[in-house]
Amino acid sequence: MPAPIPRQRAIPAAESGQAPAAPTIGDTSGDTSGATFGEMPSASEGMEAPRTQDTANDGTVTAAGPGGPAGHLTLLMIEDDPGGSPIVPELLDPTGKPIRVRTARNLTEAERLLTDDVHCILLDLALPAPGRAADGADDELAVLRHVLRIAPRHAVLALTASGDTERGAEAVRVGAQDYLFRDELDGRLLSRAIRYAVERKRSDRAERKLTESKLRAQENARLERGLLPTPLLDGSPLHFAARYRPGRSRALLGGDFYDTVRTPDGTVHAMIGDVCGHGPDEAALGVELRIAWRALTLAGLCGDELLGTLQQVLEHERADDEIFATLCTVDIAPDGRRAGLCLAGHPSPLLACPGRPAELLPYDNNGPALGLLPGARWPRMQVELGAEWSLMLYTDGLIEGRIGEGRRERLGQDGMVAMVRRQLAEGLRGEALLRAAVNEVRDLNGGELTDDVAVVLLDRAP
Repeated sequence: MPAPIPRQRAIPAAESGQAPAAPTIGDTSGDTSGATFGEMPSASEGMEAPRTQDTANDGTVTAAGPGGPAGHLTLLMIEDDPGGSPIVPELLDPTGKPIRVRTARNLTEAERLLTDDVHCILLDLALPAPGRAADGADDELAVLRHVLRIAPRHAVLALTASGDTERGAEAVRVGAQDYLFRDELDGRLLSRAIRYAVERKRSDRAERKLTESKLRAQENARLERGLLPTPLLDGSPLHFAARYRPGRSRALLGGDFYDTVRTPDGTVHAMIGDVCGHGPDEAALGVELRIAWRALTLAGLCGDELLGTLQQVLEHERADDEIFATLCTVDIAPDGRRAGLCLAGHPSPLLACPGRPAELLPYDNNGPALGLLPGARWPRMQVELGAEWSLMLYTDGLIEGRIGEGRRERLGQDGMVAMVRRQLAEGLRGEALLRAAVNEVRDLNGGELTDDVAVVLLDRAP
């Protein structure tokens, strides 16, 4: 709706039914076009605004709503003696169209006339507010506060006694768009004041919505950052790095999730998973599964027992029976030379050791994704790591990006392995390796990836 503005001087026009009304258009010409201030065509354009208006019972044309689509500006004047006030025979908008004027003698009548086509309210501050003393001694702006409560979307001009600058300024501080002196009004200035108040209110609303949107985005960002894990690796010689990129536009968290913890016996447990889909519901479920995994791991569960319990959590928390999650868990022995691997429908990790090419760990005993088969089992495989190694866990967002001419093919696991081998040969390690891998996959895709991407890297040096 409308918005705030400068100080003007002007006077109300007549009201439909109670004082000589300002001429309306559409009665004889049949032209129902027009535009609210800020949306009207310039004289050089010579264009009509869209005919998105209704005709009132009295034959006048009404706009679609405060600050809404095309229509004549409409003023609601609230004054106890509109007939005794100086009358402006015609108020014009910037296109030369008459501004429609309605008058109300009290707030009860004003509420009845406050329909969606009213753009601005001209309020006499001398009116008593409902439930207040007639002289308003307890709150001289009570009537204004009441109007602002019942008409939060409308621009308001406060009408006060000539020279009462302090009261007018206080009215603006309370929420009016401007104040006018009763004895210094004329049609031209009042027309301008109405248009400025409408635009000032509109810009105020737009700025408030933008501020609210920014605050919401900042709050969501803080919340989502708080939901990302902090690895618990105190006392471990392993180096940890992670890279996360949600598929949702402007989101910080997607359906992918990961975590790493070290238990008191010195074992390092790492996990990465992917809830099908990448919306906010999937992101929330991923966080629940990650937290459950951490709690169960610290409680001493691992392998098949751990994954079976996670499946129960998923089945109770998912919004739809068709939602499932893939998962990869690795528990690295305290000496760092071997690990247990469990796969639940998830791609196998990549192991890189000095002196031999990086390769995928065995995928033979892969179990089903969580949530697909009741009573499923997930075998635990024992893998040898060696004295020095890098282990990369990832979600399918890293391997499903498009490549090649026309982007018809996917990178796939073979393409990813070749890419990482080349990057390792170039001397990239840790964060730099993950950053290069994700950026190259995005570049090969020809732009941002549509799926969530999570990559975790654990390094052990002798």
